[in-house]
Formats: sequence, structure tokens, C-alpha cells
Amino acid sequence: MSAQSTPSELRKRSPSSSPSGRSQKDRSLDSTRQLKPSYRPNNALRMTAIRVVVAGLLGFFGLRAAQKWGRSEVPDAYALCSPEGKIFTVDEANPEVECMVIHGSHFSDVGSLADIRLRWTAIPVRFIQSGAVVVPGISDSHVHILEYGATIQLPLEGPKSVKETVQVVRNYILSDPDVRHNKSTFVEGWGWDHTQWLLEQWPTSEDLENDPVVRGRPIVLQSKDGHAIWVSKKILDDIEFIPEEIEGGTIFRDSNGNPTGVFMDSAQSLVNAPEPTHDQMEKRFGLAVRDAHKVGLTALHDAGFNPRSLAFFKKQAEEDKLPIRVYGMTYFNESAEYWGNSVEKVIGAGNNRLSARSVKIFADGALRSGGAALYEPYSDNPETRGFLRIDPELLNKVIPRFLRDGWQNVHAIGDRANGVVLDAFEAALKDANVSALRPRLEHAQILAKKDMARFGDLGIIASIQPTHAISDMWFGEDRLGPERVKGLYAFRSIIDHGGRIALGSDFPVEDMNPLAGFYAAITRLSPDGKSPHGPGGWFPEQRMTRQEALKGMTLDPAYASFSDDQLGTITPGKRADYVVLSKDIMTIPAGKLLETKVLATVIDGRPVYGKI
Repeated sequence: MSAQSTPSELRKRSPSSSPSGRSQKDRSLDSTRQLKPSYRPNNALRMTAIRVVVAGLLGFFGLRAAQKWGRSEVPDAYALCSPEGKIFTVDEANPEVECMVIHGSHFSDVGSLADIRLRWTAIPVRFIQSGAVVVPGISDSHVHILEYGATIQLPLEGPKSVKETVQVVRNYILSDPDVRHNKSTFVEGWGWDHTQWLLEQWPTSEDLENDPVVRGRPIVLQSKDGHAIWVSKKILDDIEFIPEEIEGGTIFRDSNGNPTGVFMDSAQSLVNAPEPTHDQMEKRFGLAVRDAHKVGLTALHDAGFNPRSLAFFKKQAEEDKLPIRVYGMTYFNESAEYWGNSVEKVIGAGNNRLSARSVKIFADGALRSGGAALYEPYSDNPETRGFLRIDPELLNKVIPRFLRDGWQNVHAIGDRANGVVLDAFEAALKDANVSALRPRLEHAQILAKKDMARFGDLGIIASIQPTHAISDMWFGEDRLGPERVKGLYAFRSIIDHGGRIALGSDFPVEDMNPLAGFYAAITRLSPDGKSPHGPGGWFPEQRMTRQEALKGMTLDPAYASFSDDQLGTITPGKRADYVVLSKDIMTIPAGKLLETKVLATVIDGRPVYGKI
């Protein structure tokens, strides 16, 4: 698809009233923008405004049965309208409109039906179904794209014991003839969660060896939180050297000191898994994009490019093969040379589909696996307070350098890890242009009270995953105790102190559906309406409003990826990314939110899923 130029500045005109009585901002294209004559507003029609309004009102009902447009059928310019005026723009100046005009790949106008009819006489007008709404394109601010594609092949979330999980692996092997008949084929899965097993215990390589079908194969199984891997004996035997200890990680051992087959955090680097081929990555990417479009996602922030995956996405962009926007974070290897001042950033490649100007620095591990770095020991394991994966001295050295060189990002979960990172940010941001640097902290999961205000004070973006809260609420107090747990997923405290939150899912760790995150953010309840604190929600005082949650899925991720001038709101001049939802998520009962369907996902004005 050829690139469309961005419409030039808009010329303000006097506001008009819509048939429903709402005043809408009247926007039109600047006279310097050269459109085809058939798209120019016809001033003569102002003499027959009443007839146009009547015809427009009839159109609400008369065009409802019109055949929908698929991607190849969409005209170069068109208007999309809502019978109830439910196009949520996330533009503070014009939050709800009846109609929007798309020309090429950009929004060109918004307003009432009457005004759009007057200004745009030769373009077709379509109407979403009654009860449906339109929102800007939805972003997920923290995902693992290729890993998600891999999990589709062997998902491990759901079994309630080690034995059941091994059975899933066995069934996968038996279901694929190529794997079944070749015991050297590498087997990879994702999603096991020992905290959800009836008997909470860490698995071992011997558990895999006990099954005759699974025995003897090279198997690497990633935990749900991505911070631990469980490997087979074949993988253990292939590791040339296993040290007694490894900084920033844990090697699980039995009573005799032998590795059991579980490696946590930095220790995962000891396992040599084969690199996926280009064809494998393309297949995984396709599976992830297919599912992302189905749930209304138009942009993904990938939290962990390695050199191979970065090269893959660059190639996809060069060949114009990116069907979704991708913002990448490149892994930081603390043992390698600093590269922030020598590696070229990727900005807007592939028709504004790929950017990579962020770095993924791991400050600590995860709460679920006990690796999050805490100020005080874990309540359920007083012998440890987790660990920092990188020495604070190094963090204080590299974080300011990366920021100065225009790179974002640190991963921090525990309160101590967040405190150390915030200290480094604070030192780096003295006399700095925060809006130009846009420092960003992934997860910001457990916060001490003294650190909550620093997000707003320092202008740091909190990239948070609300569905983590409703997963972790069931064991959070056991891990942290009754007081410290109040700082776990403190959405409201961050916002009330002036902080900005970009929402994500961390898929495949959690459900990809952004409405699951929306629901979790505003209810702090599990999908079945439960929480450790009852049906009112888990620490309900920390809930987000619906307006904040929608902004956290649209405009705030755009800001967090330096693309708010192009994305995040339905505003003339921005890229025409939007989603049509079957229900009004801003007003329906919270219990009905997860019943909402995506009717269409649109990128650059063209449907990539559904029809308009």
C-alpha cells in the first residue's frame, strides 16, 4: 500500500450544533491541501442545509443494511458515523463525535453528521451498528510477539500439577509426526505456573524423564512470568559448564547439589536453545498478528528484541510486510560494551510501522518466582529479599548514558528495584528535557510510599499490566505481608501524584485481549467477579476510571513510544487507526465488558480485521 501524505494544518471555523444538540468543533482541511474536486466541500449546499440534515437523519436508518467494506473495498475517502454519537476520540478538546472522515491513511475531519454532510458532499458515509462504539487504535505497551507465536504451538497454562503439565508436552509430541519421529527436534513451550498447581512445587528434569514419550528429548519450557525455565536432562547434559552461582540468577539444585533443571532470571542464559529460523519467526509473527488484530490491537511494544529478532523486524519493515505497528525494546547485555551512542535507532520504518529506540534493562526478577528485589525479606520466605540482576553501581552508570543518547527503559518489579531505578532516573534527569527523553519504567509493580510520587515529579512513564494485578492478588499478601502489599499495582497512587500510565498485557504471560486489561484496571476483580477482598475489588481505592484506562490503551502508549503526534487519538492529521467495538465500554456494566466483541480493527484507514 502506497504511503499517504499527512493532511496539513486544519483551519478552525465556527462550531455547529448536531441534531442531538451537542456542540462539535468544526474542522476542515487547510486550503493548501489539494484534494480531488469531488472531495471539496460545496458551499452552495449551505442554502439547503435543512434538506441535507433530513437526508442525513434518514441515512442513519436507511444505510444500516448496506454491505460492509473489507480492506480492498474501502474507498480513498469516506466518513464513518455513529447513530448515538459514540465515537470516543480521546481528544480532550473534542471527546465524543458523531462522525469522522478518513482520507487515505489519515483522519481528515470530525464533527456532527450535519456538518460532515455539508463539508464533504461526494464521499460515501457508513454507519456503525446501533450500540457499537469507535475508539482510537489500541496499543499494548508490553508484549512478547514472537514468544506468543511460539506458545500457540505448545501452551502450558492450565494444568494443575507437574504430571498434568508433562502430559501436555507428551500430547504435543504425539500430535506432530515430525517431532514424534525425530527425538533430536527441539521442543519449546511457555506458560507453566507452579503457583497454580495443587501442590506448589518446582518441577525438575526428572519429571520429564519419567514419561517414556518425553524422555531423552531436548525440551525447554518457559514459566508463565518469563523469569524461569524448566529443561530436560538432555538440555542439562548439553550445558558445557554450570557454575556454582550466577550473579542475578538462581540455579535450582537438589540436596546433593546437582542442578534440578530449573534456571531463574540471569541463569537462563546458561541454556543454549537453538535460534529460530527466519521462516519460524515469520510463522510465529503471523500467528501473533492474527490474534492481535482480532482483539483490536493496532500497535505492539515488544519488550525484548535480541539481535536476531531486531533484524527480523527490520527486514519485515524493509519489505513492507508489517501488518501492525511495532515499537521495540532491545535487550541490554551488561557484560557487553555500551552501545547506546553507536547503534542507530529505528524510527518510523516501513511506512511508520516499526520503531526501535528503547532498551530493555532488567533491574530484578519477578514476584511470582521470588526474584523481585525487595527492601525487606519476603513474608513467606524470610531467608531472601530477592535480588538485583544488575549491580546498582552499573545501573547508575548506564541509565543516564542511555537517556542522554535517546534510549528509554528499565524493567523493575520489586520495591527496592524500583527505588534504585528511580534514583538513577532522578540523577539523570536533572536539568533535562523530560518530554524529549520520556523515561519509562516497565512494570513498576511494587512501590514504597516514598517512591509513588516520583513518577509524576520526574515525568516518568509507568508501563503497567493490569491483568498481572488480578493474577497476583491471590498470592500477593502471602509474599509481601498485609502492609507492603498495599504498594502492589498502586494505579491510583501513581495517577494521583501526576504520573502517566501506559497499559499493556505482557502477553503471552497474560491474556492478549486489551479489554481484559481495561476490565482489570477499573474493577480489580477476576473475570468471574471475585477477589481476595470480595466483589468490591482488591484494594478498590487503586482502581482507574474508564476514561483513564482508555487513555492508557491509546494516547499514553503513543506518548510512551514517541508517536503521539501520529497516533493515540481520533484527531484530524493523525493516522487513521481505530477500532469498532460491539458495546459501549464506557457505560455498560463492568460485568458485561468481557462480552464485547471487536467488529473491525483498522490501520491507516483500512480494515485489517472485520469490515466497516
